Amino acid sequence: MFRRRKNPGNNSPAKRQNKEIKETKITINCVTFPLPSVTPDQPEQQLLKPNEWSYCDYFWTDKKDPQGTPSVGGFEVLLQKQLKGKQMQKEMAEFVRERIKIEDEYSKNLSKLSQSPLAAQEEGTLGEAWAQLKRSCHDEAEVHLKFSNKLQCEVEKPLLTFRDNFKKELKKYDHHIIDLRKQLASRYAGVEKARKALADRQKDLEVKTQQLDIKHMNKHEEDIKKARRKSTQAGDDLMHNVDLYNRAQSKWFEEMVTTSLELERLEVERVEMIRQNLRQYTTLRHETDMFNQSTVEPVDQLLQSVDPAKDRELWVQEHKTGELRPVDMDI
Repeated sequence: MFRRRKNPGNNSPAKRQNKEIKETKITINCVTFPLPSVTPDQPEQQLLKPNEWSYCDYFWTDKKDPQGTPSVGGFEVLLQKQLKGKQMQKEMAEFVRERIKIEDEYSKNLSKLSQSPLAAQEEGTLGEAWAQLKRSCHDEAEVHLKFSNKLQCEVEKPLLTFRDNFKKELKKYDHHIIDLRKQLASRYAGVEKARKALADRQKDLEVKTQQLDIKHMNKHEEDIKKARRKSTQAGDDLMHNVDLYNRAQSKWFEEMVTTSLELERLEVERVEMIRQNLRQYTTLRHETDMFNQSTVEPVDQLLQSVDPAKDRELWVQEHKTGELRPVDMDI
């Protein structure tokens, strides 16, 4: 049962005319808010999570569209943020996929290049250094292939599989809040209908009171009593509908707080997950640089040992045609 309050239908026309009512609340899109001028004086308007910029404190009113289209609810703004985050996550995975393709192609080209016969006939210490450089290309190709495989397993896949049903979860929240908002709108319509009915009954009572005629005193008194009963009943109906409205709004408020905090938690998890995966990307990248460096270190060592004089000695020993030099002919 709803709490019984003073019946607005019992107010006499004279009292209603003399009564000054200071409006302290306003209803926007079926949701009741305090006027900004009185908000600071209301303890219930303090932030639920001060200094945290929490979703549950800043998305209660509907957002007006500058292009004139219907306003967007605060909860819809939160949903769009989540869906945008999901799309950004997908695009990040696509970026990593493109990097994987580049690494694969680069690895294939390096491996192919390492098999090239170019300068294969170089000899001596320079020939050894050149052969090691070609082998380093093959080793580097292996490094990039491993980097590509790790990117796929440790970065791309987690980005793609993180909350595969994320959109379905958001739709579940969306439908629940929308249903509660529809119920609130229905209760508000009931209040407005009851308010109009009360005004009509009070006006009817006022008219009948003014038409009081001594000649037909008994009949008019009966009509006034009947009108007063109807006005009282209309007042009861209004209080009942206001009570139902307040209950619906309280339920919507509670679910908005709970759901917005859940969306906030999901967003924190998404950001943390992406940060972790991007840090894994940089870790793998550093490892790749380190392994690439290790592939050229043997080349550097052999290049330090390149000795033109030694190469000349080795080449001459293998290809010399004779040590005897020409002399003058005798007569």
